[in-house]
Amino acid sequence: MKKIFSIYRTDLINLWRVPTGLFLMIALAILPSVYAWINLEAMWDPYANTSGIKIAVTSNDQGAKIEDKTINIGNEVVDNLKENHTLGWTFVDEETALNGVERGDYYASLIIPEDFSRKITSIVDGTMEKPEIIYTVNEKINAVAPKITSKGASNVTQQISENFIKTVSSSILTRMKEIGIDIEKELPTIRNMESKILELENRLPEIATMGEKAIELEQKLPELKEKGQKIVQLEEKIPEINQAADTVLKIEERWPQIQAVAQEVLLIQQKLPEIQKAASRVAELDQNFGKVEEVLNTAIDKSRNADEIVSAALNTLPKIDAIATQGAAFADALTSFLQKNEAAFQTVIPVVKQNLTLLQQTADAATQLTGVLQDVNLDPQKALAAIALLSERVTSGAAVLDNTIDVFTRLNTNVPNSPFTDTISKLTGLQTNMANQIQALNKLQSAIGRGEKPAKDIVNNLNTLSKEASAALGSILARYDSEIVPNMTKALAQTQSIAQNAGGALQTLKTQLPNIKAILTDAQDGIHYAQTQLDTLQKELPDIRAKVHEASSTLQSKLDAFTSGINEAAPFIRNDLPRVEQKLHTAADFIRNDLPAAEEEIRKVADLYQTKLPEVEDAVHLAANLVRSDLPAFEEAVHKAADQIRKVQGSGSVEEVLRLLQNDIQKQSDFLSNPVLIKEDKRFPIPNYGSAMSPFYTTLSLWVGAMLLVSLMRVDVDNLDGIYKTHHIYFGRMMIFLTVGLFQALIVTIGDIFILGTYVVDKIWFVIFALLISIVFITITYTLVSVFGNIGKGIAIIFLVLQFSSSGGTFPVSTASTFFQKVNPFVPFTYAVGVLREAVGGMLFWVVLEDVIFLLMFIVVCYLVALALKKPLSGYTKRVAEKAKQTKLIS
Repeated sequence: MKKIFSIYRTDLINLWRVPTGLFLMIALAILPSVYAWINLEAMWDPYANTSGIKIAVTSNDQGAKIEDKTINIGNEVVDNLKENHTLGWTFVDEETALNGVERGDYYASLIIPEDFSRKITSIVDGTMEKPEIIYTVNEKINAVAPKITSKGASNVTQQISENFIKTVSSSILTRMKEIGIDIEKELPTIRNMESKILELENRLPEIATMGEKAIELEQKLPELKEKGQKIVQLEEKIPEINQAADTVLKIEERWPQIQAVAQEVLLIQQKLPEIQKAASRVAELDQNFGKVEEVLNTAIDKSRNADEIVSAALNTLPKIDAIATQGAAFADALTSFLQKNEAAFQTVIPVVKQNLTLLQQTADAATQLTGVLQDVNLDPQKALAAIALLSERVTSGAAVLDNTIDVFTRLNTNVPNSPFTDTISKLTGLQTNMANQIQALNKLQSAIGRGEKPAKDIVNNLNTLSKEASAALGSILARYDSEIVPNMTKALAQTQSIAQNAGGALQTLKTQLPNIKAILTDAQDGIHYAQTQLDTLQKELPDIRAKVHEASSTLQSKLDAFTSGINEAAPFIRNDLPRVEQKLHTAADFIRNDLPAAEEEIRKVADLYQTKLPEVEDAVHLAANLVRSDLPAFEEAVHKAADQIRKVQGSGSVEEVLRLLQNDIQKQSDFLSNPVLIKEDKRFPIPNYGSAMSPFYTTLSLWVGAMLLVSLMRVDVDNLDGIYKTHHIYFGRMMIFLTVGLFQALIVTIGDIFILGTYVVDKIWFVIFALLISIVFITITYTLVSVFGNIGKGIAIIFLVLQFSSSGGTFPVSTASTFFQKVNPFVPFTYAVGVLREAVGGMLFWVVLEDVIFLLMFIVVCYLVALALKKPLSGYTKRVAEKAKQTKLIS
């Protein structure tokens, strides 16, 4: 604190030593007051001098006659305005008035047309034309003057209206008084009417009930009309209905065929997994077809090698047979033969597996053929070619199957526990299966050759047989390597072992020669079959590959849509089709039994609607309009009349009515012309416009004073020795600013009160609040410049501009745009003007407390900004200032 006060004391000493600086400080303290006083004096009471606002007045009114009495309201208006000095009424002709408004000689003009009196009195003859006064205003001369002249024109029209009401009501009341005299003469008739009106009032509920029914009927007319129109439209569509009915009957007749097709869809849905599996296998085959070619070529090479090996073994076997008769030499020769031809025996194992694989492919080909035969767009020629090829393959496969069974049977005798018994059983069953396939293929070939569609049961039977064969062969191949191959190896080894042990069992070996020859012969037959099949397959491979790719592409593109369609159709067939059938039979029964009579009724109703409804509709509208338009007024009039009659009857006479008609006409006329008086109750009254505006201009002058201080005085301190820190400089230099600012607040507020004579209820608080506002404004502007340098001055100016429109100092903030309404709570002017207004008009504690708290919050925010940013930004601010000085324009 000592360093802060040291800076302040130094500033005061420096000002005292330099008279010019002291004089400048005094000028800075007085200048904001001059700004406020001049503006307040200029607009002290602007509405007291409106007589200088010239308005041209012209009356062209020709007057009018009412009951032999001539009146001219235009002249009466002119005479009244000549006695009115609130505005500068100037009476000229029409041309001078209009030219004067255009040139700016007059702010506005009032022209009363020729027919003004005639129109204003038109109520007497019942035409009731509203008169016009032509009001012309030049809005470019001044922004406020048009509002004042508009008010003057409104006062003129109001005065005319009051005079008019007074005159007309006087005439009407005079006439009513004359009527009262006539009423006395007609009392007997009136009494008779009284009883009739009371009786009519008693009947009003019945009339109202009938009226409500008429309105209800009218409300339902659109609904009736709409339904009637639908009946007419329905009559026009009877031919279409009959056509649709014929269609329903035809559908019922063909329902058995529809059900048959639906059952086919359900069957296809059950087969979808198999179809999808087949499609996947086709796609897999298409993707790996290159491997098939490689395997096929390898198989062909191995088949040829195996054939050569087995042929060589068979050619050698007669020699072994001759040797067998030679005793021990036979055993040696046989042992040598078996050792040399061991490879020939080993070829049996892959050849058997290869043959089983080819047989499974044949079975799968049969399954695929059944899918082709079920196609509705079957090509007979292609189908016959495919059946012939498959029949040939199945026939060849049956022969190979016989040899394979023979091989397993012979090997089964050389191995303990007969491990091939189950395999032989399954292969034997396949013989019957393949025979049945050949039979089915022959039937299909014959049927297609005759031009007939393949029988469904035969195709299904072939499909079942081929799938069973493929499954059986797949089961054998699945355990071929793991179970069959080891047992075959053991059987072949056992056969060789028996032959090699010929020293002690030569005769046994000799008996095995037929078995050996048979095994080799069967192996050779299997090799020949495999060679034939593999050669055929190699020739057909390019065509097969193209067909496989085409089938794969077709299946992949259409299978999803086909599956989705089947799955969507199946639930409908299972769940909804029976109900559809029931509804179809019901509809067909209705068409056969009831439709003709219904059509006849429709024609009758449509004719009745077209011929009679317009007349009914007109009558209902007429009755409803009468109820809506006239009945309420009629009821109200009846009730009012009855009430008045009862009041009169209660008093026993109509003297009360006659007394009302014979009241003082002048007093009643005055009451009608001006029935309501405004009693004004001013809260917190302020006698003149200048006093009301003093809070805003005092606040504005204090901000201007703060701007002058930060523009002319330095916010930094010479700190050559570095003894002062940034917060010392900030608070120390601020004190001299606050001192001048407090003098500014004292001068402007005391001058407002004692020099201008501003009306202030709480004068001391007015001064205290101004001191607080000055501290807030000095703190804000000083902080902006101290922290941000010259940029802060610009921010302070922007802040001033924003506060002009957002503080509500002149016009209510609710009349400003949405942006300024949102800014209003965040600017100090809002609370500064508000707290000064409280002092001027009369203080409310909670309003003052709220404004003071918000003003103090601005001080706290400024201190926090200064302490947080002054030191970090000091270097940047200094560099900006030095660069500004280099321009030699900015200090």
